[in-house]
Amino acid sequence: MPVTKTYLDGLLGAAIQRAAHQTLDGAGIFKDPFARSLLGQEAGVLIDAVSVDPAQRQMRIFMAARSRFAEDCLDAAVSRGVRQVAILGAGLDTFSLRNPHASLGLRVFEVDHPTTQAWKRERIAEAGLATPASLTFAPVDFERQSLAEGLIAAGFQPAQPAFFLWLGVVPYLRRDAISAILQFIASVPRSEVVFDYSEPLENYSPERRANVAAVAARTAAIGEPWLSYFDPSELSKDLHERGFQELEDLGLAAIAVRYLGAPKGDAMGEAGPHVIRARRLD
Repeated sequence: MPVTKTYLDGLLGAAIQRAAHQTLDGAGIFKDPFARSLLGQEAGVLIDAVSVDPAQRQMRIFMAARSRFAEDCLDAAVSRGVRQVAILGAGLDTFSLRNPHASLGLRVFEVDHPTTQAWKRERIAEAGLATPASLTFAPVDFERQSLAEGLIAAGFQPAQPAFFLWLGVVPYLRRDAISAILQFIASVPRSEVVFDYSEPLENYSPERRANVAAVAARTAAIGEPWLSYFDPSELSKDLHERGFQELEDLGLAAIAVRYLGAPKGDAMGEAGPHVIRARRLD
């Protein structure tokens, strides 16, 4: 994906939603004390802009939930002895600044385009924050370099267990790129990955399909088209075939049960975005 102003604005948008969750929702699902810092002096204005649109709340809650789910899974992986995490398409993600496992030796590899990483470094410096010793930037230009090459060049150990955090990226990639990344992740022993994905439009009820199509059209109009969709059952089959024996898939209804206190009987909901965990046990 080329690094354009539109692309960087999209990354900024995700950071705004995480920061807005701290303010508008009291960080009820996910605590991120650095999200606002990376927004700079305009943080208040940017958060106010999303707060006036009630339609933004579901997106904000989903983004908070996917981060909470991913980092809870990472905590469990660290307790099992995992000591390296790769954040793919890191953008303005702040886990590396908050790393609660640094004293245990957890190394964080942030993978992104060199231009995006330079932009993030500037924002970290402008916020008066230091780059943690446990963080390694792994610049990867996917037009010229593979994920494996970029990570290994940065010091990633492909023969050691690893956790991959891959949020807010998959819908914007083509299937062949997604497949290549999953193939590499599956080649790492006892690897685990958490990523989010969208269901195809035909999975939605007629009443909701038009609204979802309109959202997709708006993202395409600003240069961020959704390129890949996955049916949950087909994705589950594909991940099992790649060697991931343990899967956990949360749709909007399951997220509401786990993080918003909704009744368990409501767990079977309509189509929507998902966050999924896939783990190799060997």
